[in-house]
Amino acid sequence: MKQHVTRWLPAIAKTAAEKTSGITRNRRAVLTVAGVTALGGLAYGPTAVAAPVTSGPHAGAVAAIDLATGKKSGTEAAKSGLTTGSDKVPTKADRPSRDTLMPHGVEGAQSRIPLDDAQLDNAKAIVQAAKETGVGERGAVIGVATSLQESKLYNLGHLGTYNDHDSEGLFQQRPSSGWGTSEQITDPEYASKAFFGALKNIGGWQDLPLTAAAQTVQVSAYPYAYAQWEEQAADIVQQLW
Repeated sequence: MKQHVTRWLPAIAKTAAEKTSGITRNRRAVLTVAGVTALGGLAYGPTAVAAPVTSGPHAGAVAAIDLATGKKSGTEAAKSGLTTGSDKVPTKADRPSRDTLMPHGVEGAQSRIPLDDAQLDNAKAIVQAAKETGVGERGAVIGVATSLQESKLYNLGHLGTYNDHDSEGLFQQRPSSGWGTSEQITDPEYASKAFFGALKNIGGWQDLPLTAAAQTVQVSAYPYAYAQWEEQAADIVQQLW
């Protein structure tokens, strides 16, 4: 029987690592169950990484993130304004329009969470990958919304007995499903580009509702969960594009 999440929460740590692949070297941080780094009894969560899952959201990981960052369990009701972990930046005239970002509007009630600097950095990595892979603003919204659902934009390393199979990273991608090695899928650039590469293989993905496009890539047990993050994802992409 698994222990309660608060028993292992203090072991969640912020660890930095260098890329070891041939991609440009940069620093990243991964939430793992080793190397305790705590302040006031709670570990602070670092940068996130993109990665897809083949099952539902990792309840243990979500609860751990909530507790580690001092956030309430579950999602908050949608609120106006952009929550990015820093002051709201006015939208520039050349930023993408809402129609471009959300061509189908939103599906159902929306959720919204405040973002810290680590989460915002991960969102930036996803947006940059969207530009480089050519999926554009709409693809970026799908990517950010997917990561908000899968990991709350945190880069999750392997969480031991609480891990969802071998899922890791922002999109909870699985090495056993062919997404890459653990080192690769906990790299924001690699994971984001892997997600967008899979998205581009879906015929007519640009015309699909967000939750349908995300689910086709993720193959999640909760196919409609992605829709709730579309509005916040659009806000983030509009600010970062």
